[in-house]
Amino acid sequence: MQVTGSFKIRGALNALLKLGANYDREIVTSSAGNHGRAIAYAAEMLGMRAVVFTPRDAAETKVAAIRRHGATLKQVPGRYDEAELAAKRYAEETGATFISPYNHPDVVAGGGTIAFEILDVAPDVDTLVVPIGGGGLISGIAIAARAVVPSIRIVGVEAEASPAMTASLRNGRITVIDPQPTIADGLGGNVDPETITFPIIQRHVDEVVTVSEAELLVAIRSLVREEHLIAEGAGAAATAAVVARRVGPGRRIVALVSGANIDAARLAEILGPDVRRAEL
Repeated sequence: MQVTGSFKIRGALNALLKLGANYDREIVTSSAGNHGRAIAYAAEMLGMRAVVFTPRDAAETKVAAIRRHGATLKQVPGRYDEAELAAKRYAEETGATFISPYNHPDVVAGGGTIAFEILDVAPDVDTLVVPIGGGGLISGIAIAARAVVPSIRIVGVEAEASPAMTASLRNGRITVIDPQPTIADGLGGNVDPETITFPIIQRHVDEVVTVSEAELLVAIRSLVREEHLIAEGAGAAATAAVVARRVGPGRRIVALVSGANIDAARLAEILGPDVRRAEL
């Protein structure tokens, strides 16, 4: 329900505002789509120049929005990892400022504001369930939530097809995996070896679980049918973990729905019989 259809606007806008009103260097980022859209929106609002690198197969709804906000779009063959490498290379060659979608303190802090809002509305919540890609969102939420309620339980959720953080936590160091395609494209790919999020997750996150592609599809359908909420794959990951009973018992659990930017045709395909029944 955020202005760019995902939580990413919080971190993107915070990071760009911190650069100052007279900042005149180009901004560059890499993204599966949502962070790129947020950076493009924030740059347009602040009169900055932005370049966004995405995988060539990024969701069209996200790509179209990046273009609409006036950013320069560069689509890269391969997956998110290749887009991130290309964006960092561009920053080194041109002097542009690279704003990581997760490995940046102002981006992490922006996402953390969600925890304060949840606890304002539901002060007795005892478990927060949060999607994990690079870990920026869960890092910010964990730091903020524990500052208010030290005993709160934080559970992260990864796509089973791309469990980079799970592998890293198991090995005690950032571990490179071979990420497979997933409908939760915002959670796909490897993690920057020098990311600030890994030690935060090690310290503040109680557990990380994974969900299958089938479970993600069930969650997307359930959110539409039961809550009238549209969620993309990554946005439905926390719900998928709760529905699939990956999360242990809690007195009051909040599952964060973090993004809605799914292509209409893909959503119709996922809903399938539900859409046809509605038409009848």
